[in-house]
Amino acid sequence: MDGYLGIIVIVVVVALLAAGGLFLLFRPGGKGAPPVEPPATIPLPDEKEKRPAGGGEESEGATTTVPPPAPAVEVKPQPEVEVPPPSAGRMVRLRSRLARSQSAFGRGLLELLSRDRLDDEVWDEIEESLITADVGVAPTQVMVEELKTKVKVLGSRTPNEVRGLLREQLLAQVNPDLDRTLHIAKHGERPAVVLVVGVNGTGKTTTTGKLARSLVGDGKKVVLGAADTFRAAAADQLQTWGDRVGAEVVRGPEGGDPASVAFDATAKGMAEKADVVIVDTAGRLHTKTGLMDELGKVKRVIEKKATVDEVLLVLDATTGQNGMRQAQVFAEVVNITGIALTKLDGTAKGGIVISVQRELGVPVKLVGLGEGADDLAPFDPEVFVDAILGDD
Repeated sequence: MDGYLGIIVIVVVVALLAAGGLFLLFRPGGKGAPPVEPPATIPLPDEKEKRPAGGGEESEGATTTVPPPAPAVEVKPQPEVEVPPPSAGRMVRLRSRLARSQSAFGRGLLELLSRDRLDDEVWDEIEESLITADVGVAPTQVMVEELKTKVKVLGSRTPNEVRGLLREQLLAQVNPDLDRTLHIAKHGERPAVVLVVGVNGTGKTTTTGKLARSLVGDGKKVVLGAADTFRAAAADQLQTWGDRVGAEVVRGPEGGDPASVAFDATAKGMAEKADVVIVDTAGRLHTKTGLMDELGKVKRVIEKKATVDEVLLVLDATTGQNGMRQAQVFAEVVNITGIALTKLDGTAKGGIVISVQRELGVPVKLVGLGEGADDLAPFDPEVFVDAILGDD
């Protein structure tokens, strides 16, 4: 019995000691193990998305940053591609503009030739009128001698006869027999290449853009080469012309190698199976030999890939005989095949058509008769002469 009582006493003492230990452990202010924190709640995907952008969340010492929303991409509207009218008949439609600027010259000649008496003084006035109109000295002398002979044969002259005489002589000097066709036929898979040259300020880049527009209107696929890398706005200007009609423009860095751009444009034309590649060159001053040599280099580089079918010299018709000197220098560097006369509807003297063809031996193929996008026209000798003389 005493043994059982001893065991009971021991159990009681152990229980009391255990209870006291628990009391000391959990009493307020007591030292012991830190309280156990509840487990962190993991937010659902929807809850993460609701957090403000750029905010953060601390979990077990780590920070999770929600990336900001991607900026909206501005979509630039594509320029509307225009459908230009065909080039056929343009000069007839624009004849009135030509007549307004040239008819005073024609009327003056008709009035002089219609006088009852044609003495030396009158013939001197006729000669002066022709030279003033930029016809040139040699062509003027030929015309005056021919007119004198015809007048003597006719004797008395009616207004219609006088007009007919003058029309015949002007047309002969303009030379309607010259081939004014633009050579833009493809060579198998290779496109035709047109090189556009000229001095600054003649309207060269504008003429290039208008020509591209005209060819697109005729159903051609065109690639433009912005090889005028020295004038800051030239490539942008040509890009605008190309975008309007859906013609691809190849350009290089400002101040870059023009020959490289011309080569790349030709290669692009071949890759895209274009019909025509038109290369706009720098408006180099004809007095700088180095720049003129560079123009020759552009032509040679193009010819490594394709044939240069046309070299169009753009001349400002209002510059008169100064334009003639420019033309002669360009002709020494590249083989000019045609002339594009700009601003013929303004203060230009129509005789420049006669003198430039006589000096260079190449035809005027295009004329600019206004500021509009479709005011570049294939040159028609008969329409030109009739516009000078006015209506019957």
